[in-house]
Amino acid sequence: MAQQRKSLTSGRTRRAIKIGGLASQVGSSYLWNSLRRPFLNAAARERELLETHIRNARRIVESSQQLRGAFMKLIQMLSMRSDLLPAEAVDILKATRSSVPPMDFVTIAEQVKRELGRRPEQLFASFDHQAFAAASLGQVHRARLRNGEEVAVKIQYPGVSETVEQDLGNVKLLLRTLQALAGDLMRQKIDTRTIYRELEERLREELDYVNEARNINEFRRLLADDKEVIIPRVFEKLSSRRVLTMTYVDGYWLSDIMSPEVDEDLRRWVARKYYRLVWRQILELGVLHTDPHPGNYLVTHHPRLAILDFGSIRHYTEPLRQASLMLARGLLERDDKLIASAMVKLGYLDRDSDPAPMIKVIHILFEPLLTDRVYDPNRYDSIAKMAEVGEIAVRHKLYKSPPHSVFTLRALIGLDGIVKGLAIPDNYRALFREAVASAAKTG
Repeated sequence: MAQQRKSLTSGRTRRAIKIGGLASQVGSSYLWNSLRRPFLNAAARERELLETHIRNARRIVESSQQLRGAFMKLIQMLSMRSDLLPAEAVDILKATRSSVPPMDFVTIAEQVKRELGRRPEQLFASFDHQAFAAASLGQVHRARLRNGEEVAVKIQYPGVSETVEQDLGNVKLLLRTLQALAGDLMRQKIDTRTIYRELEERLREELDYVNEARNINEFRRLLADDKEVIIPRVFEKLSSRRVLTMTYVDGYWLSDIMSPEVDEDLRRWVARKYYRLVWRQILELGVLHTDPHPGNYLVTHHPRLAILDFGSIRHYTEPLRQASLMLARGLLERDDKLIASAMVKLGYLDRDSDPAPMIKVIHILFEPLLTDRVYDPNRYDSIAKMAEVGEIAVRHKLYKSPPHSVFTLRALIGLDGIVKGLAIPDNYRALFREAVASAAKTG
């Protein structure tokens, strides 16, 4: 029988001690590593630093699985940042994207009654006591309506909003430690204030299931013409701020499709579909799903791509969408003047700044789009490229970071990770060209 948890690790003092102790352990391990460096040769220094990264990644994962809530959400975000952490450490952090032990049914049933006025067995024809998915902020149960329709019921853990408030104050300790790590390893600065603000904003959105229901309805409207995408339907009378009832979708987790044993044609279909979908959101729709880890996607037997979680959505203003489209055209046409103009409109450059360093950064970041041939995504070394970008940014003081950059970067890093996981060589420039042409028709 699966392990169950009765509550979040709660209590302001207990959580503060747990996270504070973790930050102390992580910081002390890097301090010890720095003290030993002068006595080691280059190969030994590199090996010990990597071992320290891996050891600390394991510590972070263990603590996040105990605490859940905001802290686990933070680690899930960091597990997407292959530009900031070594691949070996990122692989360990990816464990936070998997299911965690669910809470017991009694606790969940009480939460449903508080939110909807009646217990699950009074609201549904049947309701599975065992959750089929559990994450940092809530878990999902399979149920059946009176009319026989199968649904998925997402239930927020009781008391999670209180732990979020506590964790938002406590995680700053760990952020400062990780900031020092990124500076040491990647030779670049992390804007911890921006990460903190984004984490806070995103968590508050994800705690509001009424907001998520609105996002689902918006995506159902925007993607109604795409028969290869499935968006669940919300049952509003069985939903509230902390309970969300949607149509049940059956299929394979995207992470399962990434296995090399999966048929190559299916992996190619998924890679192309996901790639086109992300660029359509940015360039054409102006609305972006910004939580791109594989646990939010299913591949059905048809095949079709199902999106399951809509807690984190960002809207682009029309000028920003147009500027993104301008940047895309600049990349395809190899027009550096157009790229520079787009980066000014997107807020990364001042009008009187020398655009040359930023153009060089763009060429590095979008190298796969500049190659008009079959390109193996796993040949693109994100760590090395981001280190190169970091050096250019420091040397030329490229520190402007517009608010939309955080979620755009997350989506693109997620796209890079998923395409690499599917391991399909393809002409990604050609796919990008199709996305740009489609977006240009909308104006």
